[in-house]
Amino acid sequence: MIGRLRGELIEKRPPQLLIDVNGVGYEVEASMNTFYRLPECGAPVTLFTHFVTREDAQLLYGFYEREERVLFRTLIKANGVGPKLAITILSGISTSEFVRCVNDGDTASLIKLPGVGKKTAERLIVEMKDKIKALGLESSGEFQLSAADGPDMTALESVPDSRDEAESALVALGYKPVQASKSVQQAVKALGAATSSEELIRYALRAMVG
Repeated sequence: MIGRLRGELIEKRPPQLLIDVNGVGYEVEASMNTFYRLPECGAPVTLFTHFVTREDAQLLYGFYEREERVLFRTLIKANGVGPKLAITILSGISTSEFVRCVNDGDTASLIKLPGVGKKTAERLIVEMKDKIKALGLESSGEFQLSAADGPDMTALESVPDSRDEAESALVALGYKPVQASKSVQQAVKALGAATSSEELIRYALRAMVG
């Protein structure tokens, strides 16, 4: 089991990243809540990880905070929730907001996430309520950062690259291509031309889920 990685952040292409650990490059998938907190490429980074082995693949998931990994591991134990859907949930909603939805029985907010239908949302609320209380996640901090709290975005990509990368990330998270394209276009219009892919994704996710 690989429980933690510490190395140099080589590449960020949401929802995937590449970390060099003593000359070995680890491909890691992460939620957007983790991406918002990553440093620039070339900087050292430490992530808590969860390793998944399947017949056709070996996948490594990374988390900036230990609590987010705890919630991820709890989510994938729920009926009908695999790692991909868990990452989508953690990308589209903050930990504290997810806890609120579960405690309040708020299925309406959960079904806005791709892959979460009414039955899945209802099942999540039933299965997660006692688990969240037992794990002490009710007082979890807010992982989804405001724009002012995010990393320094002074070194921005070109607009076409940022837009394409943002759309690809949303599609990888489960959103339909047309929906992703429309949301990113709205984000570019609202935020301006010189905007990073991370900020475009953040705005688009808030617009779709909020």
